[in-house]
Amino acid sequence: MTLASVQLGKALFFDERLSLGRGFSCASCHRPGSAFSDTVALSTGVHGMPGMRNAPSLANVAYHPLLNSDGGAPTLEQQVFVPLFDQAEMDSDPQQVVEALRTDPKVAAQSMRAYGRPFDLYVLTRSIANYERSLIGGRSRYDRYLQGDGTAMSHAEVRGMALFNGMAGCSACHGGSNLSDHAFHNIGLTEDDAADPGRQRITLHPQDRGKFKTPSLRNIARTAPYMHDGSMATLEEVITHFNAGGLHNPNKDPRMSPLHLSPGQMEDLAAFLNALTDEQPLDRVP
Repeated sequence: MTLASVQLGKALFFDERLSLGRGFSCASCHRPGSAFSDTVALSTGVHGMPGMRNAPSLANVAYHPLLNSDGGAPTLEQQVFVPLFDQAEMDSDPQQVVEALRTDPKVAAQSMRAYGRPFDLYVLTRSIANYERSLIGGRSRYDRYLQGDGTAMSHAEVRGMALFNGMAGCSACHGGSNLSDHAFHNIGLTEDDAADPGRQRITLHPQDRGKFKTPSLRNIARTAPYMHDGSMATLEEVITHFNAGGLHNPNKDPRMSPLHLSPGQMEDLAAFLNALTDEQPLDRVP
């Protein structure tokens, strides 16, 4: 990563020419004010059709070993092609995108400064991926509390953190600095996963049906609606789903069982999740 490559990637991330001038950029579905996620269940693309899944936050995406909620893209560079090719998203020919941009004097100069070569597919994918790697979170009240500021979180938030790491067992999957194990789990969102097979779409293994990547909980209060299909509008709905143990599903993770949290405990858990919001912008690129 270099400042020049990240700055070029940022310019491209917000450039509607990626959709061949049809009004859509990466930022159309990954909005800075929503922790680089969208505000609707399923984003619409250049043809007005809804996408396949909810647009996830890009915060700390640099640390994800696999991209997309089914893990279908192994690198950020390869993931850049997904929305470009997807008919429900930008429906673009990447080579046409390159041809539309390479004659722009500013893009051409930035490409030479960042990579020492004319603008091409290599520069397009590498620079956008590098910009996405710069979107680092970790400046929340929760982080300040862990770093020794005992006043950073309220009593309710501290109680919620204890539940999160203890009785509720959330940290079993939402652990580590990014609050995700980056693995794939079926949480009983539906009974048969008929609408979306999840990880099975990639592996073809029946046991992976309905499994989706554990999302990071950082900035979770800003990334509603929730789940891979955006079917839950609030954190309270999400907590209620986990408290009930999810729906019956043959592939459901065995750890998904009723938690028996009281209404007060559920409120404390929600309070803690709100403490995971970054207090500074994710985009700090000049």
